[in-house]
Amino acid sequence: MTTDSPNTGPLKGVRVFDMTRILAGPSATQILGDYGADILKIEKPGQGDDTRQWGPPYLPDQNGQDTSESSYYLSANRNKRSLGLDFTKPEGLALAKKLIGSCDILFENYKTGTLEKYGLGYAQLKEEFPRLIYCSLTGFGYNGPYKDRAGYDFLIQGMGGIMSLTGPIEGPPYKIGVAKSDLICGLYALSAILAALYHREKTGEGQWIDLALLDTQVATLSNAGQYYLTSGKVTPRMGNAHPTIVPYEIFMAADGYIILAVGNDRQFRDFCDAAGCAALAADERFAQNKARVKNRAVLIPMLQEIIKQRSQQDWMGALGKRGVPCGPVNTLDQVFADPQVQARGMVTPVNHPYSAAPVATIANPVKFSKTPVSYRRAPPVLGADTGDILSNDLGLSDEEINQLRDKGVVS
Repeated sequence: MTTDSPNTGPLKGVRVFDMTRILAGPSATQILGDYGADILKIEKPGQGDDTRQWGPPYLPDQNGQDTSESSYYLSANRNKRSLGLDFTKPEGLALAKKLIGSCDILFENYKTGTLEKYGLGYAQLKEEFPRLIYCSLTGFGYNGPYKDRAGYDFLIQGMGGIMSLTGPIEGPPYKIGVAKSDLICGLYALSAILAALYHREKTGEGQWIDLALLDTQVATLSNAGQYYLTSGKVTPRMGNAHPTIVPYEIFMAADGYIILAVGNDRQFRDFCDAAGCAALAADERFAQNKARVKNRAVLIPMLQEIIKQRSQQDWMGALGKRGVPCGPVNTLDQVFADPQVQARGMVTPVNHPYSAAPVATIANPVKFSKTPVSYRRAPPVLGADTGDILSNDLGLSDEEINQLRDKGVVS
């Protein structure tokens, strides 16, 4: 599917004034765009989203040379129109307010108090635009002792506890390999915006959404966080093992790592049957999960000796027949070559003006039966849609647009 795709999404007709940068906000607005919303990506003239320069790698042009579009930027900015707009100038602020008046959602991730300096805070806009859904995404939220601090994913992973749970049992804590705190916060923002749209549909009222990276990271500690709240004991770092399920970790097979994720006693019995060690399932030390957790130091080395005797494919075939969860630890080339990933269409090409061939992007995973997602636009070049937005959305003449460009208000 390419940028020729028609807009079939359930949010067709919804407009978003997108003042977000980096990943948390842009990842959420990309999904809104996939669902059919018209995303007006507001970028600083001459600079744009910080992640445009977060490379290499960069998108190569038709001659194989690096462009200014990083892979990081490409990951979160599909289905958007880019408007280079300096809202700190009076003319730019006036244009911003005109566009906000035609939008359903304003989504921003500036530090607390920044937009209020220009009359663009929620309290300053809500009377003029009572139906506006205004989402603020910050590191720490709009109250509390840290409210004025900047927040980045790595920092939040540390402060929010997930790093204390990640990495080998001995040694330093590890961050997760992708910016999960950002992405999770973006998903919370997305669900909150959709809920606010539903509320507005029923009442006609807009509202303000105050989201913080730290809050959503704490929320997604989930069972690990509840372990502490229930027991009063700090949840231990287990490496690739699980604190309350055994066996639930990686093992070395004859030709590479596999994951064995036994979630109940029936699965453990079936694993033992497939592995030719049925006596372990009958052993009172291992017959039930509670006992296996208590005796993991005895059981895991025994299982490792058994598992290393056979190949990954042997184990996946034997255990798959019995409904025992088992799979490989794939590298990214193996992920995108996986027949299941391919069957589900998890890569989609989009046409990009800098590239001779369609650019592969990670697809939206949601499969609607009536209103499928659409891929209408590649991640835009900085200011690519400025003229279109000012002319077609606001009715400005070419002369007026050129004057604004000359003043540096737009690009």
